[in-house]
Amino acid sequence: MSQVLLVAETGRTKGSASSRRLRAEDKIPAVVYGHGMDPLSIAVNRRDLRLALSGAGGMNTLLSLEVEGTKYPAIIKEIQRHPIRRNVSHIDFLQVNVNEEITISVPLRLEGEAKAVLSDGGMIDPAVDSIEIICTPNTMPTEIVVDVTAMQPGDVIRLADITLPAGTSSPSDPDMAVVTALQTAAGLAEDDTTEDGESADAEGGDDAPAAEEASE
Repeated sequence: MSQVLLVAETGRTKGSASSRRLRAEDKIPAVVYGHGMDPLSIAVNRRDLRLALSGAGGMNTLLSLEVEGTKYPAIIKEIQRHPIRRNVSHIDFLQVNVNEEITISVPLRLEGEAKAVLSDGGMIDPAVDSIEIICTPNTMPTEIVVDVTAMQPGDVIRLADITLPAGTSSPSDPDMAVVTALQTAAGLAEDDTTEDGESADAEGGDDAPAAEEASE
């Protein structure tokens, strides 16, 4: 995976007043740490960050974080958001070794149409929206794709059923449900109606010979 350049500035003073000033200038207070370096307080331009994360990697983009001419291979470790406006208010960048494994959260994407489930009045429900993945920064997947086309009513796709991208693994429980085929209330009601009808037919069939015997 190629690194995306993101230029940061340093020299910012710590404290809420300084952070508010930076945000007013459309900059985001941040810190970069990892691999034995002392945590370094920095700031990044909000627009530059948005552009750097606009590729397929999204939040898992491998960055080349440039600070005063020094470039740090880094990923986003944590993002803090404003509780109301939900815009980014602070970022933790983690310096990484591109050859060492890290654990990241990768988005889950479903593809295909489970026609057997839909025709039965059911629905496909993703039990999770992301999967924990162990990989090196150079092998970070942008997403985990699961094909639901062949799912039948009542089916469950578990983590063990998914083929993960080459060079990756997951620390999560292999029995963890990832996608389930649910039956809606309407579908269940239809099944109950069908069962009641079949039961009534069966009872009617048993009574017919008895009625004929009585008439004789």
